[in-house]
Amino acid sequence: MKAIIWPRYGAPEVMQLQEVDQPVPKDQEILVKIHAATVTAGDCEMRRFDLPGWIWLFARLYMGIRQPRHKRLGQEFSGVIAAVGKKVTQYTPGDAIFADTGMHLGAYAEYLCLAASHAIAPKPSNMTFEEAATIPTGGMNALHFLRMAKVQPGEKVLINGAGGSIGTYGVQIARLWGAEVTVVDTAAKLEMLRDLGADHAIDYTKEDFTQNGQSYDVIIDVVGACSFSRCIQALKSKGRLVLGNPRLGGMMRGVWTSVTSDKKVLFALAEGTTKDYNLLREWIEAGHLKSVIDRSYALDQIVEAHHYVEAGHKAGNVVIKISE
Repeated sequence: MKAIIWPRYGAPEVMQLQEVDQPVPKDQEILVKIHAATVTAGDCEMRRFDLPGWIWLFARLYMGIRQPRHKRLGQEFSGVIAAVGKKVTQYTPGDAIFADTGMHLGAYAEYLCLAASHAIAPKPSNMTFEEAATIPTGGMNALHFLRMAKVQPGEKVLINGAGGSIGTYGVQIARLWGAEVTVVDTAAKLEMLRDLGADHAIDYTKEDFTQNGQSYDVIIDVVGACSFSRCIQALKSKGRLVLGNPRLGGMMRGVWTSVTSDKKVLFALAEGTTKDYNLLREWIEAGHLKSVIDRSYALDQIVEAHHYVEAGHKAGNVVIKISE
């Protein structure tokens, strides 16, 4: 089978398209024929190993000191189950699914083995495989951040860096929950975000949302580019700041702020579950959520795709089409 091999940390050019052996599922595994995967900012960070200091050592030990231990990137995918292990009873060949790969990665390939106990959900009936591949990262993290902030109907929610994979789902979920949503991103993405339901849109190159006199119940800083102190000042009493891309300094200041004021700073990694994936699928099939795809690339265009995402221009998601 064809797969993208990642032999060392570095620029997109380190990735290579190769022919490798097709995996065989163990007794409690499924074999998935992957139809689509994505390129996220997280994929690019892992490829070059540019991770926050608070997880740097643990991640390096797990992923490999001198070179990657797992030789294939790719965190999320959709596809069709091609075979199941002898002890797998909950899935059958032909089931269309979506899932994340966990820290084992490996979605940049034609086939992938996954434990049957892993978080897996049926592909939404009204989505293509390319659209469904965007759910585990964008949809799951958006749900996690908004749930962590305990967003209530009528509250004012601001999403900083709303034009990416997480933010585009976040706008829709926040509106579904009855919030008034303000989005912050570049001018090129604001019309798309309005189409998703955003009530207010701010071009960060022309206006600093922390300096415009407005205050919010919840601020979700997806990209980690907002001044911590000014974000806290822009919160209402009992407001919540969610650090979507936390750094050690922000986490330490967040703990202090949460203890010494009536405002809360929240940060925690999302973990996909079958229950939450099915909740997202139900919302999608009911017409409440949709995927935003900026560009699609073939597997042999993976270097170009990573360059595009790394440049910070993507609106929504960038998808890798692996098989029809």
